[in-house]
Parts: sequence; structure tokens; C-alpha cells
Amino acid sequence: MSKAATFFKKERDPFYKMGAQKERAKAEAEKLAEKRKIALEFKNLGVSVADIAKGTGLSIEEVEKL
Repeated sequence: MSKAATFFKKERDPFYKMGAQKERAKAEAEKLAEKRKIALEFKNLGVSVADIAKGTGLSIEEVEKL
């Protein structure tokens, strides 16, 4: 079986798709946790909440909760 055929077979497999979705969700959660960690470090250094939100992509409300 060719590589392309194998690829398309995997793409149609619902369990493959479910696994890929879980991996994406896990990566997004890790990315958000890292953003929050960085935001907290900046907050502890006295950087303004607005600047932290702008730099990390978090909302002002999320930064204030930290």
C-alpha cells in the first residue's frame, strides 16, 4: 500500500481522528498553562496587567485572576 493510501485510510479512521483531537487539546492546554506561568512571572515583576495581556494573548480578566 502506498504512503498516500495509508495516510487517507488513517484520516478516515474515527479513532485516529479522536486521538488527533485529544493531542491537539492536550497541546492547547499546555500552551495555555505556559502563557499563564509567564504572565504570573511578569505580574510578580510588576509589569502592568494590560501589557501582560497584550504580550501573552490572555485576557485582562485572566491576568488579574493570577
